[in-house]
Amino acid sequence: MLTDKRSQTGCTEIGAVMPSVAALPVGLYEKALPEPWSWDKRLAMAAEAGYDFVEISIDESDERLARLEWPAAARADLRRSIAAAGVPVLSMCLSGHRKYPLGSRSLQVRAHADAIMRQAIEFSADVGVRIVQVAGYDVFYEDSDEGSVARFLDGLCRAADWASHAGVMLALENVDVPVSESLAHCMTIVRQVDSLWFQIYPDMANVAAAGYDPVAELPLCDGHMVAVHVKDSLPRTIRRVPFGAGIVPFERVFRTLAAMHYCGPLTVEMWADQDGAGDPVATVRAARQFVADLVDTTYPAPVPALAD
Repeated sequence: MLTDKRSQTGCTEIGAVMPSVAALPVGLYEKALPEPWSWDKRLAMAAEAGYDFVEISIDESDERLARLEWPAAARADLRRSIAAAGVPVLSMCLSGHRKYPLGSRSLQVRAHADAIMRQAIEFSADVGVRIVQVAGYDVFYEDSDEGSVARFLDGLCRAADWASHAGVMLALENVDVPVSESLAHCMTIVRQVDSLWFQIYPDMANVAAAGYDPVAELPLCDGHMVAVHVKDSLPRTIRRVPFGAGIVPFERVFRTLAAMHYCGPLTVEMWADQDGAGDPVATVRAARQFVADLVDTTYPAPVPALAD
C-alpha cells in the first residue's frame, strides 16, 4: 500500500522517496576564512573548496553592522563578486541583535534593533540573500525576564511582516539563552509569530552544548527548517570545537535529517584562527569532505537517470 510522505519542501507526494545526496547544498560561514580577504577571494576559495554558497555575517561589531548601510556601489561590487565566483551569498547570520536586542528595556535600543532588522531585510533583498538567520536572543547583556521575552516576540512579529513584503525568509537560531536554547523552545516562538516568512534554522551543536539531544530535538522542527548549521561543540562551548572533537553525534544527526526527508542547505560554521595560526584553506576543505562523507553515509545514493 502506498503511503503519503511529506518532504521538507512542504509538498506531499504519493510514494515520495528520500532526497538524494546531490540534493543537499553545502555552504560556508564567512568567518571560516580570514577576515581581511576580499569578497572576490572569499567566494572564489569557497567555490574551489566545493561549497555551493557562503553565509555572510552581520555580527555586533561596528564594522559588520556597517555593511547594512553600504551604498549602492558597494552592494553592486558584492553582486559582481558573486557573479564572478558563481557562488551565491545565500544566507545571513544576523547576530548583531546581541548588542542591540529586540527585547531590551530601553526604547532607544529597541528602535536600533528594529532598524537593524529592516536594514538586514533590505540588504538581503538587494544582494540576493534568501535566508536571514535571526539569533534567538531576547536580550544578552541585560537580564532576561517575562518583559524581555514579550518585547522580543513583538519585535519578531514586526520583522516577519517586513520580511513578507520583501520576500526574504527569516529563521530563528537556537542560541545560548534560556528562551531559545532548545529547539522545542524555538518552535514555540515560531508558532507564536505564526508567519510563513518566519521559520527555524537549527544549530545542531548549540542543541548539544545546551544539554539536549539533537537527534530527539530536530524532528520537532519538521516542516519548518529552512537551513541547518553544521558544527561541533562541548558542554556550554559552542565555538571553535574541531569536527569530531566534541559531543555532536554527527552520524545519528544526519540519519535523522535523512529520515525527515530534509534536503535544504547545510551551512558549515567555523572560525579561522584569529592569530593567523593554522591553515584555514585546508581546514575548510577538510570540513567540506567531512560533510560530504556524512551525507554519503546517511542519505540514499542518487537514482541514475534513465537512458533515452
